[in-house]
Amino acid sequence: MPVEYLRTLTAPERTRRTDVHLGLFLAFNAGAINAGGFLAVSQYTSHMTGLVSEMADHLALGHMDLVKGALISVLSFLAGAATSAIMINWARRRRSRHEFSAPLLLVAILMLAFGVLGAYHRVIGSSLIMTVVLLCFIMGLQNAMITKVSNSVIRTTHVTGMVTDIGIELGRLLYWNRTPDSPEHPAVRANLRRLRLHVSLVLMFFLGGLLGALGFKHLGYIATVPPALLLAALSSLQFIPDRNADARTPVRRPVSVDDQA
Repeated sequence: MPVEYLRTLTAPERTRRTDVHLGLFLAFNAGAINAGGFLAVSQYTSHMTGLVSEMADHLALGHMDLVKGALISVLSFLAGAATSAIMINWARRRRSRHEFSAPLLLVAILMLAFGVLGAYHRVIGSSLIMTVVLLCFIMGLQNAMITKVSNSVIRTTHVTGMVTDIGIELGRLLYWNRTPDSPEHPAVRANLRRLRLHVSLVLMFFLGGLLGALGFKHLGYIATVPPALLLAALSSLQFIPDRNADARTPVRRPVSVDDQA
């Protein structure tokens, strides 16, 4: 049943398929938050590479206020990632079924706070800073969660690494093996499953960004509420008793991009 499958997306028992499907959903969510957040605060809140570079640039130019702003953003992302790790490890030590659903539920609650509060209050001055802090915290929280879920295989809030991996696999795909395959000189072959995974993640991030920007353009902050409610519903399924839980065999294994569903 659809509900039972949706429950497996945030369950502690992981499969390759559920890891990938959850990753695709969260990549879409990250793209939407990142693009909508840019229209709200004129800053991409998941781009830590750019923020660190920005800190260095402004420090060299003596723009200390801008250095502080970028530093606050990076520390907020860091705090979100640390919070996610604490929640997951706390749940694992207690054998709780909420190790992944609890961080996701927190993401949903914070997204709702961003959407509802932003819809009724102008985001200026100190509230602008707090909005940036909130969005960066959300991005760090979500990225750390899916990183822990997939054993560092899948990340969803930035695409630099994924585009790099796509380029690597395309290079392998286009490589001309002029000599026969042998143990001494194995043929260069592309990992098509890895390529498909990363292309799918990038496309979902782009689609989320497009819809997030359009939603914010036409609806404003309230456009954040529907995806937040969807994420809240998905993560809340683990808090509802599952009558079939005893019939399933818990499986905890690292996801492998060599064998994605």
